[in-house]
Amino acid sequence: MWATSARRAIAGQSSVTSWLTQLRNSMIKSGEKVRSFSSGSNQLTVRDALNSALDEEMSADSRVFVIGEEVGEYQGAYKVTKGLLQKFGPDRVLDTPITEAGFTGLGVGAAFYGLKPVVEFMTFNFAMQAIDHIINSAAKTYYMSGGQISVPIVFRGPNGAAAGVAAQHSQCFAAWYGSCPGLKVISPYSSEDYRGLLKAAIRDPDPVVFLENELMYGETFPVSDEVLDSNFTLPIGKAKIEREGKDVTITAFSKMVGYALKAADELAKDGISAEVINLRSIRPLDRATINASVRKTYRLVTVEEGWPQHGVGAEISASVVEESFEYLDAPIDRITGADVPMPYAANLERLALPQVEDIVRAAKRACYRQVPQSAAA
Repeated sequence: MWATSARRAIAGQSSVTSWLTQLRNSMIKSGEKVRSFSSGSNQLTVRDALNSALDEEMSADSRVFVIGEEVGEYQGAYKVTKGLLQKFGPDRVLDTPITEAGFTGLGVGAAFYGLKPVVEFMTFNFAMQAIDHIINSAAKTYYMSGGQISVPIVFRGPNGAAAGVAAQHSQCFAAWYGSCPGLKVISPYSSEDYRGLLKAAIRDPDPVVFLENELMYGETFPVSDEVLDSNFTLPIGKAKIEREGKDVTITAFSKMVGYALKAADELAKDGISAEVINLRSIRPLDRATINASVRKTYRLVTVEEGWPQHGVGAEISASVVEESFEYLDAPIDRITGADVPMPYAANLERLALPQVEDIVRAAKRACYRQVPQSAAA
């Protein structure tokens, strides 16, 4: 069992390098065939999109392995890794103790050695225990080695607010990791996003932070036959225009894309045509698509769950002011989470997070539509 050899390595009874060598060699010898994901209809949950992407990439490349808490015997805390232990065995689906710093360090070291780890955090709030490995080891090593050492690793797990888990388990880390050179940071919305971007992240030669949303795992989205193809990927760094419009641009990522689309439906009832951009990628940020949209609509509303100061919306606003200021017909409006630690009480939690009505009011302000004082208060 990997756990026995890992414990021995950590205790000094055997060499970590020797263990990684044995693991890499066993993976190279396995050579399974690629599995094509199939479904009775073109409806796919986010959970199955992630599971199928992992399955196919592990089948296609024997260097890919999954490591984290409860990813194996328990089938994953959110059942994203369901069935992988039975298919690929304990050498490639590695259950760990509750030690984020420990298993993240093992993952980064394995990536240095030429393997392709997918490190699962039960929540990205727990990744704070391992942030030194993510930032100082994974993100900076390619630069500090003069391009001699690549770090092909994916850090994935739920990010942002769930429900009723209070301040320490409800943080959005998009802006945290998005500020760090050397990382690629992804925050998908739909099943197509999750499937195509996770496959692209695993194939990428650089470290990728893959920010999911706990409340989205059970959501179902329609997908095309192309999305279900085992060769399907999406480009990292390219946003998607989910809905075209001409009066105001709304940018969002992750769960907030759904809120932006609902807001666009409400705005349409009042004759306001909103263009909704699903960012998909936080770093690199698709500044070209955002600025092209603003140059068409002349207005911008940014939406995110995270805190306002130094947020993703602040970076987007700076980009638009720098590149498209002369096109703006109204001030940019940022919709964010409240600038407080997340409350536990359900009524206060709702007030601390962006809601559809907040986006609607902001878009109306940008379009100089009258907003009742009671609604704006």
